[in-house]
Amino acid sequence: MGVDFGLPHFDAELEELAQLANTAGLRPVGKITCKRKAPDAALFVGSGKADEIKFMAEQLGAQEILFDQSLSPAQQRNLERHLAMPVNDRTLLILEIFAQRARSHEGKLQVELARLQYLSTRLVRRWSHLERQRGGIGARGGPGETQIELDRRMIGESIKRTKERLIKVKKQRSTQRRQRERANAFNISLVGYTNAGKSSLFNALVKARAYAADQLFATLDTTTRQLYLGHSGRSASVSDTVGFIRDLPHGLIDAFQATLQEAVDADLLLHVVDAANPNFPEQMAQVQRVLHEIGAADVPQWLIFNKIDSLPPERQPVVMQDLYEVDGMPLQRIFVSALTGEGVPLVRELLAQKALSSLDAESQARAIPGENWAQLDPVPNGLGTIEPC
Repeated sequence: MGVDFGLPHFDAELEELAQLANTAGLRPVGKITCKRKAPDAALFVGSGKADEIKFMAEQLGAQEILFDQSLSPAQQRNLERHLAMPVNDRTLLILEIFAQRARSHEGKLQVELARLQYLSTRLVRRWSHLERQRGGIGARGGPGETQIELDRRMIGESIKRTKERLIKVKKQRSTQRRQRERANAFNISLVGYTNAGKSSLFNALVKARAYAADQLFATLDTTTRQLYLGHSGRSASVSDTVGFIRDLPHGLIDAFQATLQEAVDADLLLHVVDAANPNFPEQMAQVQRVLHEIGAADVPQWLIFNKIDSLPPERQPVVMQDLYEVDGMPLQRIFVSALTGEGVPLVRELLAQKALSSLDAESQARAIPGENWAQLDPVPNGLGTIEPC
């Protein structure tokens, strides 16, 4: 179910919601959209549209209703009563996917924190049993403490414990980053919209075997590998991070702060873009928005336009390297196909130049005596000769 409030990112076909549902193990059986100026306070869509949803669900044999927007606890409760079936929103769907995909101890802690923070908001007038009181000597909870107060306190304590454990993980990551700094490593982080091909490019660059698949949020746990940068005499530390998505819940951004810190502390961000996706400008804007939120907006950034093997002949790039303007700033853009390997050697070559240019004059002389590789430009620069895909 999608509601068009006149915002530019409305997905009329609900394609991304269907992808999220499939990723979570659900099978979409139908879709319905409507236009509104503002959400209905009680049912989000109004009683007439709610009746239409109920009729359609009964006809198709649906067992659950998914909304492409976030619902308030009261709206979710009212819809479930009106439709007589479970109702979930985009936020919960993303949380469910993250819970299924997290593998590392850190990832599981981050997802658990986000889930607890989301659940704490659902306690408000959602379930009738929460109105009961627990009283008397020896009962769990203080005399007269309502069930909702008890549940809220228990969730609050769980959130506190999880945050404390994540603080320890953050300290461990900080120690690892300091070790990389002492090793004079050049830190690179791959960022981008989910399913843009970050893990595939990561595997192609460092010859790793990180899990990669044509699905949303295939990677949740940060993976870091070393990349030797040829004639630069330096090695780079390359990190594959969690993908971003439209309306990524703020709770997840906060929970994954330890993981996203890799992007904040990087010397260079490789922003991987799905060049074959017609909505790539909007996806890029979403990534830029999250980078601003986590404090990584000022980190130098390159655009890696991936999946050129999926472009039709008329949209194939004329040159493999040019500039692309983002928020008024020209950023270096490189076209690649992580699947076929096309353009990957160029990325390695340019990374070697970038890593070398970041050294001071003394380090350059020590790395490659007698030669100034930073002045070389082995790749034809086709600035301004190609239109955006």
